[in-house]
Amino acid sequence: MKRKTLGQMVVVVFLIVVGLMLIPMPGFAQDTKETTDNKPERLITMAVEYPGVEVVVAETVNMNLIFHNKGKSDENVNVWVAQKPDNWKVTIKTYKYTITGMHVPAGEDKTLTFEAEPNKEVKPGKYEFQVEAQTPDGQFKMAQTITATVKEKVKEEAKESKGVKLSTTYPVLRGPTDAKFEFSIDVNSELNDDAVFDLLAQGPQDWEINFKPAYESKYISSLQVKGNQSKSVSVELKPATEAKAGEYPIKVRASAGDAKGEIDLMIVLTGTYGLDAGTTSGLLSLEAKQGKPANMSIYVRNTGSAPNNEIKFMTFKPENWKVEFKPEKLDKLEPGELKQVEVIITPYAEALVGDYSVGVEIQGEKASKTLEFRTTVKASATWGWIGIGIIVVVIAGLSGLFRWLGRR
Repeated sequence: MKRKTLGQMVVVVFLIVVGLMLIPMPGFAQDTKETTDNKPERLITMAVEYPGVEVVVAETVNMNLIFHNKGKSDENVNVWVAQKPDNWKVTIKTYKYTITGMHVPAGEDKTLTFEAEPNKEVKPGKYEFQVEAQTPDGQFKMAQTITATVKEKVKEEAKESKGVKLSTTYPVLRGPTDAKFEFSIDVNSELNDDAVFDLLAQGPQDWEINFKPAYESKYISSLQVKGNQSKSVSVELKPATEAKAGEYPIKVRASAGDAKGEIDLMIVLTGTYGLDAGTTSGLLSLEAKQGKPANMSIYVRNTGSAPNNEIKFMTFKPENWKVEFKPEKLDKLEPGELKQVEVIITPYAEALVGDYSVGVEIQGEKASKTLEFRTTVKASATWGWIGIGIIVVVIAGLSGLFRWLGRR
């Protein structure tokens, strides 16, 4: 009996434990479910990071546009600048693209960058920008106003850096237009507390400029630096495609509250080198007679962004052929400049009738272009008359032979 009673007690205790495990924990599973159930099917909002800012003359306004998707459904959002003052260039972009629309998954936030760059005509005063967005079906429409107060530069701002210093070992980089350039900048904080420094770069129009953490590939717009310590950041630049050879200044700034610092950098573009050549008709064939010159007119164009000097011509031709150029060389071709050259091809006097290949290589300073001409050699007219004469003689001989045989 005691064993039976003990077994019943064990069973009862086991059932109580299992029952407790099956009871949902308050404030966990139920709350999570209720939180999900309480979300609306669709709800998306837009906010600007700083609705009102103060900048000095010629300074670019740069901030985040934040989209919150508080609903259960993913949303596509179209976004645009509905209103902007004159003499301002305004873009909405990511680190890589100019944006007109974006996808925001349910329950997530997405951020875009609003950038307004003034030109030289912008004077001190208040300027308003209106950013609008909506879902493609028009169910959600959003609008935000950004007010930028432009102030005159004061003498204190022209003094040395305050609270932060920027430095680099190589402030000048040199290379071709189609290269990528990267500066390594040390941001040295002189503040006692940790600070997040906003990063800004001003460079030539249509250049792509981005900040990256040292030894990383992602792009950033701010950098956290501990008090009285320094941190490195990379500035990556890609020149505009049409940028010509020359010197291009770049200004980099870092700021956190009243702490501001800047550094001047320089990129020296040597330009790109490229040559193109051909004929206006696109045909690279001509006819010539044995021992007689035949002319072909070609153009030579500088397709690079740097001048091309001392352009010479080389040929690959059949044995005993002659190829000449007028002019014999081109001293200089500026970017985009085109010049005409006469190519004179003279076949060997005893060349057989048929097609021949003549190669011409145009050699520039750091670029070259090769053309191949198909030259068809035709028999001289003299040989034609000789052939006709032989035929006449043969016919006359045969006629005489037939007459002589007929008399017999």
